[in-house]
Amino acid sequence: MLLETFLTMSDTLPKFFIFRLVGAVLLIGSSAFASAALPEAIPKAFPQSTLEVTKPINSLGHLVLFSPVREVNNEIRSETMARLPVSGEGRLYQISRDSNRREARDHYLSLLRERGAQVLFECSGIRCGRSNVWANQVFDQSVLYGRDATQDYLVAGVVAEDGSRWLTSVYTVTRGNLREYVWVEHLQVAAGASVPGLGTANDRVVGPVIVPWQGGVTYQFDWQATDRRKINELARSEGATVVLVGYSALGANESLEESINRARKATESLSEVLTKTGVSRQQQELLVVGPSVVISDPAREGDRVEVMVIKR
Repeated sequence: MLLETFLTMSDTLPKFFIFRLVGAVLLIGSSAFASAALPEAIPKAFPQSTLEVTKPINSLGHLVLFSPVREVNNEIRSETMARLPVSGEGRLYQISRDSNRREARDHYLSLLRERGAQVLFECSGIRCGRSNVWANQVFDQSVLYGRDATQDYLVAGVVAEDGSRWLTSVYTVTRGNLREYVWVEHLQVAAGASVPGLGTANDRVVGPVIVPWQGGVTYQFDWQATDRRKINELARSEGATVVLVGYSALGANESLEESINRARKATESLSEVLTKTGVSRQQQELLVVGPSVVISDPAREGDRVEVMVIKR
């Protein structure tokens, strides 16, 4: 593997340490699903609701978001998301007219807290992104398309006594006709998969924040102010290292060296931007892989820089 080659070429311990951690993030493997009996059942339905759809979910790359969603060039973008090997199900409920989605959300949140689950991310209203994207591209349930201002989402995780890991996502929305719905996903995550924020194995590595870039002499970076603020906040912690990994798509008439050189210049340019915003050059590590590492995730393709923060 290319990153292993980098490891053997590294002549300093800090570089070795950085590459090992980054390699773990970039080249996540998957293994067989746990065969033990399910330690956690799907949370009990909100009493004032009616089950409308049950959907089995068995996937080697199920999309789970741990940050607000946005759409760029018809592609899903999110600061922190993962495609995970999972087994479980999704359920669609319609909330009774004599109740409301806030009460439904509180019901599920209370059940999750009783189980000792950790809320890994939650959002409300327009901060979640567009309801259309959640409904049609994340959950594939068109009935969930409602008002951006009247939606909320949470994802929580728990590690069972046998070591198995479970994720529960809860999305509620009010449609234009004032009907309210809840979508619940309850998933067992296969052993070996990396779940952002769940467990201790990856607590030191935050990210990646995916920053698409364009340009040649000067560069334009497609990232939100919230991304920049989060990186700066994390970088202020003692001993934090900010890792920039530069990627490029190999052009039809472009050599490997030319493509890597493009990625290098873009990564260095973003490094300068971070330096100007308060992330010192001394705490940055720049890694350039160009088109040499392929990741099977549509959100992690093309010309981009992936930014991670490694905490001490």
